[in-house]
Amino acid sequence: MTVLILGGTGEARALAGALHDQGVDLVSSLAGRVRNPRLPVGPVRIGGFGGVDGLANYLRDNGIDAVVDATHPFAAGISANAAAACAHRHVPLLRLQRPGWTDDGPWIWVDGHDAAATEAATGEGIFLSTGRQTLGRFVGPLGGHRVTVRVVEPLDHEVPASWTVVQARGPYTVEGERKLMRDNGVDTLVTKDSGGELTRAKLAAAGELGVRVIVVRRPAAPAGVASVASVADAVDWALRSAAPPI
Repeated sequence: MTVLILGGTGEARALAGALHDQGVDLVSSLAGRVRNPRLPVGPVRIGGFGGVDGLANYLRDNGIDAVVDATHPFAAGISANAAAACAHRHVPLLRLQRPGWTDDGPWIWVDGHDAAATEAATGEGIFLSTGRQTLGRFVGPLGGHRVTVRVVEPLDHEVPASWTVVQARGPYTVEGERKLMRDNGVDTLVTKDSGGELTRAKLAAAGELGVRVIVVRRPAAPAGVASVASVADAVDWALRSAAPPI
C-alpha cells in the first residue's frame, strides 16, 4: 500500500514520520514555493501536478492507495484538486487540518484578503502577516500606509516605499513579537486563521499591546471530504484505508 501526503506543514512532516515508523510506503508532495523547505522522512516530490487531470494520472501511474491532504489551511487550490482527482480515481481522501484559532479578544473576522485590506486601511501602523503570495491584494488599499510585512522567503518584487519588509521564519516568541510591534508603531495586525502554535505568539502580543487584530477566515473545505485534526487520527485512517482487503 502507498499513501500520498500532500504536505508542506508541520502536521504533514509528523504524519510522514509516523507512517514511516509503521512501515507504510509513502510519498510526500511539496508545492515548491519555499527555497529550502523542511523535508519529511521518506520519498519527496516537489512541484505541481498539472491540475486535476495531472493529479489523477499521478494517482493511477504510481499506485496510490490513499491520499492525506495535509496542506496549509489556505491552500484551497490543491485541496479542491485533490478532492476531484481522488473522486475520479476512487482513491480514499482525508483532510488533516489543524484547528483554527479562537478569539482571545475582540478580533475582526473577514472573508478574504480584499476585505482585510479595506478594514486595515483605517489603521496607521499595520503589521501584515498573511504571506508573500497575498501582498498584491494589499498594495492598492495600503500603498501609502506605514506597513510592516513579514515573509519567510525574500520578495521577488518591489513594495511601496512606506513598507518595511522583515524576513524571518517561525516559531516566534511573544517577546519578539511585542518588540517588533513596538519598534514599528503597529496599531493593526492583519493575519489569517492558520491555526496552530507556530505563529500564535503575534496574537498574544497584540492582545497585550491593545493592537487591533483582523483575521481572514479560512476558505471552505471541499464538500464530502472527511477531516481530522490530529496526526494520530490520520495515521489510523491511513492504515485502515490503504490496507489490502482480507
